[in-house]
Amino acid sequence: MPDDEPKSAIELAMERLRKQDAEQGVVESPLTDDQKQRIEEARRACRAKLAQFEIMHRSNMAGVYDPEARKTLEEQYRRDIGRANDERDRAIEKIRRESQPQR
Repeated sequence: MPDDEPKSAIELAMERLRKQDAEQGVVESPLTDDQKQRIEEARRACRAKLAQFEIMHRSNMAGVYDPEARKTLEEQYRRDIGRANDERDRAIEKIRRESQPQR
């Protein structure tokens, strides 16, 4: 992008973040093909788990008519989804940290 064109708010924010990272000594290192593959596998496993939770949730909800019981099942479903997403994010972060130099 030529310097004479105006930059978007996102581009300006990214520049500031890169500058802050450089000042703090954070080094960006590209992911290896193996890491990319493992990250995709973590995402794929999470999608499968989420699909399983959705199927079970729909099955459970189909037989429940009590509003309180439905609310409880809905809350459990949301917790399961959150837990699966957190596990995925932790796994991806662990894989990403492998490429960073040790301090």
